[in-house]
Amino acid sequence: MIFYFCLVFLETTESMKNSVNIDVNGLSIEVRYGSVSRDFISLTDIAKYKTSENPGYVIQNWMRTRNTVRFLGLWEHLHNPDFNYLEFEAIEKEAGFNSFVLTPKRWVEQTGAKGIVTKQGRYAATFAHQDIAFEFASWISPEFKLYIVKDYQRLKTEENSRLSLGWNLNRELTKINYRIHTDAIKEHLIPEDISSRAQSFIYANEADVLNVALFGKTARMWREENPDSKGNIRDEATLRQLIILVNLESMNAELIKLGMPRPDRAARLNKMAIEQLSVLENAYEKNLLNG
Repeated sequence: MIFYFCLVFLETTESMKNSVNIDVNGLSIEVRYGSVSRDFISLTDIAKYKTSENPGYVIQNWMRTRNTVRFLGLWEHLHNPDFNYLEFEAIEKEAGFNSFVLTPKRWVEQTGAKGIVTKQGRYAATFAHQDIAFEFASWISPEFKLYIVKDYQRLKTEENSRLSLGWNLNRELTKINYRIHTDAIKEHLIPEDISSRAQSFIYANEADVLNVALFGKTARMWREENPDSKGNIRDEATLRQLIILVNLESMNAELIKLGMPRPDRAARLNKMAIEQLSVLENAYEKNLLNG
């Protein structure tokens, strides 16, 4: 139940909805939310700055130039380990000839490109990672590109404000859940007549069970890697990591009550963290194609 609530909350704070439209000099341009730093902007909408009747032709004219093909190839080289370089080289050799035609669909299907996404159906459209979308806008009109960048930056500022609110709320949830966690430790793991120093070691060790399960390192390891940081490993956690941490604290408290040994709990919690992180990542990847 906690995970479901946090997932719904994350969806409303991190993206509010799958897409949003920015207004650029009276032209509505759709922005689709992907994972972090992976927003996709509608090339189809940008192309309407030139012609609202045949925006697809504008995109094809841009993609058929050698400079564009090389730019797209370089972007994929930097961001896509599954990029098909053999197909790319074949396309690059064709680029520049009068008979050369390159559509977004052909580019994606032949090279396995991830920087451009085509949406088929009644509302067919082409979307591209913001890096590529800005390059396309610059080809159409440098002035128009500046207007797009300005409004996009405004959008991201508003989004970051929502993310900050979400992070703070989940940080508070983590603190509340931590009391449930420490109560379970106190009741089931700390013997009577034990010194305060020994108690603190037990609490710290259990906290590190969660840290290793989620972050892959103990609090001490993190401090050694980040000597200049004023916070701790959890202060630097992302919103998604905090959501998972809430769930790990509850689960570990229950496993402690059941008497499960620490190594078994650690393995189970790590598996849980990996699975939940995958769920959150997949939830945002779907936003690219689902409206």
